[in-house]
Amino acid sequence: MISWEYPPVVVGGLVRHVHSLACHLAQAGHEVVVLARQPTGTDASTHPSTDTMVEGVRVIAVAEDPAHLTFTEDLMAWTLAMGHAMVRAGLALGRTGWSPDVVHAHDWLVAHPAIALAEHFGVPLIATLHATEAGRHSGWISERLNRQVHSVEWWLARSADSIITCSAAMRAEVAELFGPKLGPITVLHNGIDVDHWPSKPRAERTDDPLLLFLGRLEWEKGIQDAIAALARVRRTHPGTRLVVAGEGSKLAWLQEEARRHRVLRAVTFTGHLNGAQLLSQLARADAVVLPSRYEPFGIIALEAAAAGAPLVA
Repeated sequence: MISWEYPPVVVGGLVRHVHSLACHLAQAGHEVVVLARQPTGTDASTHPSTDTMVEGVRVIAVAEDPAHLTFTEDLMAWTLAMGHAMVRAGLALGRTGWSPDVVHAHDWLVAHPAIALAEHFGVPLIATLHATEAGRHSGWISERLNRQVHSVEWWLARSADSIITCSAAMRAEVAELFGPKLGPITVLHNGIDVDHWPSKPRAERTDDPLLLFLGRLEWEKGIQDAIAALARVRRTHPGTRLVVAGEGSKLAWLQEEARRHRVLRAVTFTGHLNGAQLLSQLARADAVVLPSRYEPFGIIALEAAAAGAPLVA
């Protein structure tokens, strides 16, 4: 399995999907190797490549190459550099006599190493397409970077022997964008381990109403719409606050949107929350809001339901 995020590197919902899938495959008796990376902005002297067994999964976290590339400014070059490092790590594995039965790629950022290693080892390539660039931008891929990402997604989809999507809607989207000459597309819905979530009744709240958003701070997540609506909500429900939990490239813009709508003091940006913090926020929330403009599945919706929190989607 090849993924650009795997614990402790966490970016979005993909990491939970890949981590859970890898662990459950290992528990089922399969030999699972995950090719991942060290945190962004590190180097080989502070964060060298590691090869460890974690929860029954062999995790190879590849060190970043010395090239000074910034993810948010040099996305395509950064991705190519990461892929190059992953290819070298995969080839090094092969020199030890190890060989996979299948290569499983998760999203376009690992298209290059996945395609290269599947070809090198002569094994089938499976691609899980978690989202698409066209979907994230409402079908509008007019910018140069959008077209570059779309082309790599097309390459991965057309190279895969089999494709997995998380919903029927995503299956239709992938078929329309990248078809017709695709391998079989299988829908495997996202899931969560309900044992990790509380099942006891929620306590009655007596203080100001609290709305909670969980997710990446990106345009397609629609947080700006929740912020714009908050002023109207506060007129009918005085004192209502919005907690925005997550990280992303749009933090400064969202803060400015809150200021523009005159609700900045009613919006709290918490950054990333760990498991215990997430459960605490879910227990306090009067409603979880999922205002996404694009959401292929929405694991947060499952987590809110498992925690018994009212959900507005």
